[in-house]
Amino acid sequence: MSTAPTLPARQELSKNWVARAIAGPIPDRISGREIPATVPGTIHTDLLAADLIPDPYLDNHEHLVAWVGVCDWEYSTTIYYAAAGSERVDLVFEGLDTVATVLLNGVEIARTRNMHRSYRVPVCEHLVAGSNELKVRFASPVKYATAQSQEIGYRPKTNPPPYNAVRKMACSFGWDWGPQLPTVGIWRPVYLEFWSAARLESVRVDSIVDDDNSARIDLVATVERASAVGDLVVRAEIAGVIVDGAVPAGVDEVTLTVELGEIERWWPRGRGAQVLYDLNVGLLDRPPGRNFETEVDNWWRKIGFRSVQWRQEPDEHGQSFELYVNGEPVFVRGMNWIPDDAFPHRITRQQYQRRIEQAEEMNVNLLRVWGGGIYEADDFYEIADERGMLTWQDFTLACAAYAEEEPLYSEIAAEAHENIVRLSSHPSLVLWCGNNENYLGYHDWNWQLELEEKTWGARYYEELFPKLIAELNPTRAYIPGSPFSSIAGTHPNAPDSGTMHIWDVWNARGYDRYRDHVPRFTAELGWQAPPNWATLKRAISDDPLTPDSPGMLAHQKATFGNSKLLWGLLPHFKRPDDMPTWNWAMQLNQARAFRTAIEHLRSYSPRCAGVIMWQLNDMWPVTSWAVIDGDERPKPAFYAVAQSYSERIVTVQPRGAGLSAVVVEDSGAPWSAQLTVQRLTFAGAERAGMRKDVTVGPFETMEVQLPAEISTPDDAANELIVVSLGEARGTWFFAPPRDSALAPAQLKMTITPTDTGAAVHVAAANLVRDLSILADVVHPNARVDKSLITLLPGEEVTFQVTIEHGTKPSMARNTGVQAVASAPIGQTGVDAAAELVNTQPVDWHREVDWHRLGQSGAIRSANELV
Repeated sequence: MSTAPTLPARQELSKNWVARAIAGPIPDRISGREIPATVPGTIHTDLLAADLIPDPYLDNHEHLVAWVGVCDWEYSTTIYYAAAGSERVDLVFEGLDTVATVLLNGVEIARTRNMHRSYRVPVCEHLVAGSNELKVRFASPVKYATAQSQEIGYRPKTNPPPYNAVRKMACSFGWDWGPQLPTVGIWRPVYLEFWSAARLESVRVDSIVDDDNSARIDLVATVERASAVGDLVVRAEIAGVIVDGAVPAGVDEVTLTVELGEIERWWPRGRGAQVLYDLNVGLLDRPPGRNFETEVDNWWRKIGFRSVQWRQEPDEHGQSFELYVNGEPVFVRGMNWIPDDAFPHRITRQQYQRRIEQAEEMNVNLLRVWGGGIYEADDFYEIADERGMLTWQDFTLACAAYAEEEPLYSEIAAEAHENIVRLSSHPSLVLWCGNNENYLGYHDWNWQLELEEKTWGARYYEELFPKLIAELNPTRAYIPGSPFSSIAGTHPNAPDSGTMHIWDVWNARGYDRYRDHVPRFTAELGWQAPPNWATLKRAISDDPLTPDSPGMLAHQKATFGNSKLLWGLLPHFKRPDDMPTWNWAMQLNQARAFRTAIEHLRSYSPRCAGVIMWQLNDMWPVTSWAVIDGDERPKPAFYAVAQSYSERIVTVQPRGAGLSAVVVEDSGAPWSAQLTVQRLTFAGAERAGMRKDVTVGPFETMEVQLPAEISTPDDAANELIVVSLGEARGTWFFAPPRDSALAPAQLKMTITPTDTGAAVHVAAANLVRDLSILADVVHPNARVDKSLITLLPGEEVTFQVTIEHGTKPSMARNTGVQAVASAPIGQTGVDAAAELVNTQPVDWHREVDWHRLGQSGAIRSANELV
């Protein structure tokens, strides 16, 4: 006889786990040993915490731990169970990585093959009072993927092993910016859930707002019953409105429409407030013969109301691809997001928030969650909702052909269904995308020859995913892949429609050639650079440290990466002779490449309606396309993006045989000011000029053709154009720095210590290009407020350098600017991974000799590289 229904209760199963290797090339020091395990966690971080492997993020240690992914592992714990009168007891795994067999008291209760979904197993019949043994056996992901590839048939992909044969984070097998660290483990929470009568299996929500700001919610609740309980009620409450929906016996789903009056809209950052409403959904049981209801389960979210359109309309250039939110055009100033740690269980809510805040500092308004990673934790999307950061979500299929047969098809369908439902309520999510570069691979990478008519994934992108979106999240837009062309019969990377990825520039052509492309929307383009100096010195112990020393090469994953860095540098700067200058030169070149690309593409708005640079972040210390390195430190390119993504910019761009000043307004307000254009010598003498009053409407772009006397230099090596409008300024140099008359920087510095660091006032006696303070060279905790400042003769600027007070390094790989020392990751236990321990306040005025700043190698400019 069942007891009265109660709300579900959980028994967390995060403690007292141990792991052991059970098959594979097990080292003697590991064989037969039980290792304390952290759950959620992964075997690599467990071994690291036990001091059984070196930190794979340091030097070339990644190769020393390759055996880990080739072994089978077993996790085990003891569950203490006391019957509580619940009708059902479920064992819930929110994430298993990846190929797992679950045993409870020696009985196999589940087999899993997918990292991207959760699992729920009824276990009441398998539990006994007192102690119960729970084991999870993980097969080697490398061996399993290899075997599956043989069984379902080889299909092409960009990186070994065959990550496309297993539903696991693709980049855990390595990428051109990531380490090969194929993990196993219980990577998300695990618990017993006790419940009776019924529970809410899922709730999905679509919020709709009309032109008059009246709104409604379409809500679908799916119910699971524990017994022959009769009629149930699903109750939704939001903004004071309550709506009930009956769920009769024998029915497991109900649809509710909640009509609301006038509401406040949710807006993207920079456009308005991020108004969120509490939505409460309860599941109620009214037993026969009783005149009251009992709540047996509930669900709660914050949701927002906004309209979203991706307009794809024919025009004189092809077909547009423009985002509109609440009826207003949004030029996408985006960055691509990869998993922020190779061990994603370590990513905390605070870490997500730090990274999104850094994106905000760069004036970014959209993050694209790339398909070679994961569906991120709820924290990521909740923070995006709260802060107005738009998100684009790829399904997790990237740079590979995927079998459409079983068992892969059902796994991909299940993970897609679960994650669409999970993310459907987030107002920040504005686009689903079927894959990353798989259409491009099919057309351009010889896949058709290799496939020999095997399936390759089109059924997912063109049938399964759009069907699921239409059923589960119909208010969201969907595109089948990126790049893609929305004009039938054209190449997937065609510039005249859909999205385009621009990689010919980095791979072969030099970043001035970004101007050869005028796409409708750019979803990927980028340029490499090494991490910041403090990050390099923490991660690599090479002596001497050079671009080609062993540790540096271990942290350069791109094919011919260092050669491409050099080939891309030499047209602009001379080859540096010392390592710190090499590091600065490559970082500066990345910043210049990002600035060149962004300002060119924005100058063609709204024809080009968005830019998503590759990439925001790194998962470890590495030479890569990221603008925030693996220790959370901003590279110089971070500041270039911030400047080029400003809501209002003025830039000089080639147009035909001449030059134009291009004014871009993206704040939503008219911009009226005097446009000033000067052709100057490097000494500051004006050779030609013009002034013009201009008014640019909201979200408009204006081109002002420059007369020949301005666009034609007398001495190309010794002249530049300066264009300004209000506080915005742009420059155009007629010659590359190395071919110019740029002289060594003549600077006068005044350094004033402050409570948080120092104010560094710099006056320039001559033209100084891209003046920067590499703050981490001063102190690994230091951060500067601006960078890449070009000063004309006689101009001045003040940099604010700040240092975090009262912290010491934590266990996290992502301590970033908070790390004072260079303690290797993992030496004091994984449990401390996100902890920052307060210490006595530090007197940074004594710690840092600010007056030696000029001799520290922290003051840099382009002048020294010519």
